[in-house]
Formats: sequence, C-alpha cells, structure tokens
Amino acid sequence: MTTIYVDGDGCPVVNETIGVAKYFKLSCVLICDTAHEMHREGAETIIVSKGADAVDFVLVNRVKKGDIVVTQDYGLAAMVLAKQGYPIDQNGRLYTNDNIDQLLYARHTAQKVRMAGGRLRGPKKRTKDQTESFVNSLRDLCRAILPSP
Repeated sequence: MTTIYVDGDGCPVVNETIGVAKYFKLSCVLICDTAHEMHREGAETIIVSKGADAVDFVLVNRVKKGDIVVTQDYGLAAMVLAKQGYPIDQNGRLYTNDNIDQLLYARHTAQKVRMAGGRLRGPKKRTKDQTESFVNSLRDLCRAILPSP
C-alpha cells in the first residue's frame, strides 16, 4: 500500500498533504527532527535526532516502490527516484528522471556562487496559488498511481 511521507523540516503543505492522504485513504507519515517537531491529527510522526540530513536518511530508508514523498530537497528526491518512489515538491512539481539532473546541477552551481561569496535571491513569499497547485498535483499523482476503486 502506498504511503505518503513528508520531509517535515520547513514543509509549508503538511495539512494539505494530510487532507489528500485522508481522501485517498493513504497513510501519511511526517518525519522531522527535534528542531522542527510537529504533530498533526491524521498522520504518524517520526522524530529523529537533529543532524545534517538525519531526516533524509530515515525517510529514504523507509520509502518503498510506489510511495510518495513531499520534499523540497533535490538530493532526497534523487534517492526517492532511485527507489522508484514519487517525489513531489511543495509547489506540485514532480521530480522525475528527466528533470532531477538539471535540478541537482542548478543546486551545485548556486552552492559554488555562495561559497565564492556571491549572494542569491531567496524564494518569494508563498502564495495560495502555489498551495492549490500542490494539492491539485498531489491529487493527480494519486489518481495516476493508485488502482481505481
């Protein structure tokens, strides 16, 4: 059975993800570290020790083929793809084998700019349209991968 996992460190669509999971009768698991601890009705919460990529490693060790993972982390998305899962970001963009290399390269390039003392713009303020786009994409993904009732 498909499970929806949420990389809980700073995820802005936790409640929306739980709502979609409930609609499709899927388990929803929030994985967060002690600095971002959260509990929500309708989801299991797993809390891990604070540390670099601690949440990512716990999550990727639990995910199995066909699971959905909500994450903003390109590296985690790449590992989920390798396990034949379905990573999706907070705006509803599906990470795929066709786009993950480009995203990882862009992250690497941005990191080089920052290490050289350069500055990059941060993300714009989140909009309702982004949240709606996420919900629609997550619903579409569930419809596409789950067997029809």
